[in-house]
Amino acid sequence: MTDPQRPNGPRLSPIPAFIFMSRWLQLPLYLGLILAQCVYVFHFWVELKDLIGAALGNEAALQHIFQAVAVPGAALPTKLNESTIMLVVLGLIDVVMISNLLIMVIVGGYETFVSRMHLEGHPDQPEWLSHVNASVLKTKLAMAIIGISSIHLLKTFINAAAYSDKVLVAQTVIHVVFLLSAMAIAYTDRLMTSTHDKAKH
Repeated sequence: MTDPQRPNGPRLSPIPAFIFMSRWLQLPLYLGLILAQCVYVFHFWVELKDLIGAALGNEAALQHIFQAVAVPGAALPTKLNESTIMLVVLGLIDVVMISNLLIMVIVGGYETFVSRMHLEGHPDQPEWLSHVNASVLKTKLAMAIIGISSIHLLKTFINAAAYSDKVLVAQTVIHVVFLLSAMAIAYTDRLMTSTHDKAKH
């Protein structure tokens, strides 16, 4: 966290250097997201442990699973059937997708807005990180949100009998809005990239 320097140039004057160093104020935010990631990992293993325990006949794990997939106003399931297992697995997939979203925000955001991570040549460097910028990051985040929304919508449709038509229509409309927003972001990014390329030439 030394004073930033221009490549092959003189040091920045104090005020620009101070303003530029203010980007490190974002570091606690990304560290906080890492802690949130730890919470999701713990939650994932608790749910997976209960699912396996319920499949093996553990009564406490079975009751926890039933409470986890219960829909307000609907009767609790009485046995571990295909629908119950599917709802639990969809919940696990939901956690994984949110975790993926967190990784994209943490790694991509740090690389874009705070400091280079110098991962070039690293065997585990994410493929998308090599060409990440603010526009690419927004598009990828929009796609991740659509995936998460799809999981929630599927869980709602599995329990469609427990929801009113108003709720079903509202969730579907919200999902469509997410889709349209992602398409608008991608189209805007394409226009900006095309304009930038033309300006270069």
